Amino acid sequence: MDKAFVEYFAADWIDSWNAHDLDRILSHYSDQFEMSSPVIIQVAGEPTGTLQGKLAVRAYWKKALELIPDLHFELLQVLAGVNSITVHYKGARGRLVAEVFHFGPDQKVTKAFAHYVL
Repeated sequence: MDKAFVEYFAADWIDSWNAHDLDRILSHYSDQFEMSSPVIIQVAGEPTGTLQGKLAVRAYWKKALELIPDLHFELLQVLAGVNSITVHYKGARGRLVAEVFHFGPDQKVTKAFAHYVL
């Protein structure tokens, strides 16, 4: 992963969430991306913790933003891998999160995995 892209992605992704701009957030993802998170189980009621595609994830994130209207993320660190990035940040209510993003050749996220401190 190119350092400039990694830094841009992390900053713009955090800024998009802090602006609560769902279209801007989703612009980082491919149409059929897959999202896995333990919070999906709680908020979306999906027992697998995984959603497929922008429509499903949009509904989940819309609900999450409504549940936490003062949502604010703070970037702590970004790590680069091979076609992947991990963003370490303070999430909702100061909870520590590491989110792993896998990218396709178009530099859009194809899979994302959220991990939370228990």
